[in-house]
Amino acid sequence: MSLDPVTLAVLKGRLEQIADEMDATLYRSAFNPIIAEARDACHGLYHRETGDTLVQGTKGLPIFVGAMAFAVKAVIEKVKAQGGLKPGDTFIFNDPYAGGTHLNDFRLVRPVFRDGALFCWLASAGHWLDVGGNVPGGYNPVATESFQEGVLIPVVKLIAGGETRQDVLDILAANSRLPNSNWGDLNGQLNALDLGEKRLQALLGDYGQAVIEEAFDAFSARAEALMREAIAALPDGTYAFEDYLDNDGIVDERLTVALDLTISGETMVLDFSRSSPPCAGPINISTPTTIAACYVALKHVFTDVPANAGCLKPITFVVPDTTLLGAKAPKPMAGYTETILRLIGVVFGALAKAVPERATAGPFGTINALSMAGHRANGSRWVMFNFFGGGLGGNPESDGLNHANNPISTATMPPVEILEAAYPVMFTQWALRPDSGGEGAHRGGLGAIYEIEVLDDRGAEVFLLGERGRYAPFGVNGGGAGALNRFSWTDGKTTGTPPMASKVTGVKLPQGGRVRLETPGGGGFGDPASRDPAARERDLRLGYVTGAKA
Repeated sequence: MSLDPVTLAVLKGRLEQIADEMDATLYRSAFNPIIAEARDACHGLYHRETGDTLVQGTKGLPIFVGAMAFAVKAVIEKVKAQGGLKPGDTFIFNDPYAGGTHLNDFRLVRPVFRDGALFCWLASAGHWLDVGGNVPGGYNPVATESFQEGVLIPVVKLIAGGETRQDVLDILAANSRLPNSNWGDLNGQLNALDLGEKRLQALLGDYGQAVIEEAFDAFSARAEALMREAIAALPDGTYAFEDYLDNDGIVDERLTVALDLTISGETMVLDFSRSSPPCAGPINISTPTTIAACYVALKHVFTDVPANAGCLKPITFVVPDTTLLGAKAPKPMAGYTETILRLIGVVFGALAKAVPERATAGPFGTINALSMAGHRANGSRWVMFNFFGGGLGGNPESDGLNHANNPISTATMPPVEILEAAYPVMFTQWALRPDSGGEGAHRGGLGAIYEIEVLDDRGAEVFLLGERGRYAPFGVNGGGAGALNRFSWTDGKTTGTPPMASKVTGVKLPQGGRVRLETPGGGGFGDPASRDPAARERDLRLGYVTGAKA
């Protein structure tokens, strides 16, 4: 059988729609704003034997999609070792060493059976607001082992043969400051899996299993062929690039993320062996997370290549466990977001050396994971976790985007109205940050300024896990660096800044106390002297730059 292009296009749309509907179901039913508003979640279909990505939605978090293949593989290994897989089963876990990312990201994996045999896996990932640990919200900037970041749930059956295990639910609820929030998110994920299974069974009924399996093979083969073609168009050679993390939150020394990228014909090797060793603090990542981040970076560069496991077949990854990019348990990983952003940046930087005319300057490169927490009048806990925008790098065609999202995801900041309605805080400033974009023929995008005031008379405790406080986003082809990250706070009498530049824990603020975050801009592209005078005049008129910098 050989499927015609029209049928393949129809099936591609139908399958992607299944994943999109699963995404939408969770976004509309989740309790916590990081999923409901920021869309820090994803869904997909995965191969029954290998766990490889078959189909992903268009709205889910890309870094999750790449890491979820490893999560499904962990479930497959569990089933191989213990057996007992049957219809109606659903597995749950948040083990960052098996499925990538960090403890807040819970994965649900469900087998889909057809005519009594396993057909594929459906999977859901979502960021739960609090999973225990020393710091509300999970981003503990001084953790030295995973036990200080939250509860770790290995691969276990949450639902066995259609029956939910109450003991697992009780364990999950007992290990969170916000069990009701997690309960809502869990049910949203289960409903998404229910809908996905229903839609997939309907599709199988329309076309038959053989046709859908052939379509899966065709999608993978096309992704592989297009990736090989894209790599072959690049000049052969080895291109080295490295960038730095401020510190690990424990030892105030910079850490290196280094890449040697080798192109040979239609294949590529990404070798991270020169990167720093595993660190004491929480910015280690696991090998699955590293590969997932590379997947995201390459998709930014090769935009026409379909997003499934086939696109990674021409690529070899070298990620030694002697580096912070291949760390093992119990190394802490709460701040994985900071490290994968630097990793994506070095992929951009290495490819910029291979094809300078297509280079993109460094993005702002930190999510600035900010947690504010306290107690309400009735004694209940509140935890506001949020991430923040900044400037993207200038590129061959345009200036970088102002106040954009990082390239790891399609997530968006929750609206200020949602945050102020949910928590006893008020945003007193939310604005672009002048002069923060790197100079260039195409300027880097601007970062932002956020100021948040505590409204509750019981005060609040503040935690930040960020980056780019000491090593600015890089420019390319003669472009300048973006502005550094800046964080400060005041209790109304005194002010403070993090001794570690971008990480701090346990700052106690009274009612009326404020935190202020000034996020980095992106790096610039090209010689600043060649910038169009009209663009300079526009920057000055709009307040993007001040008179001195203009």
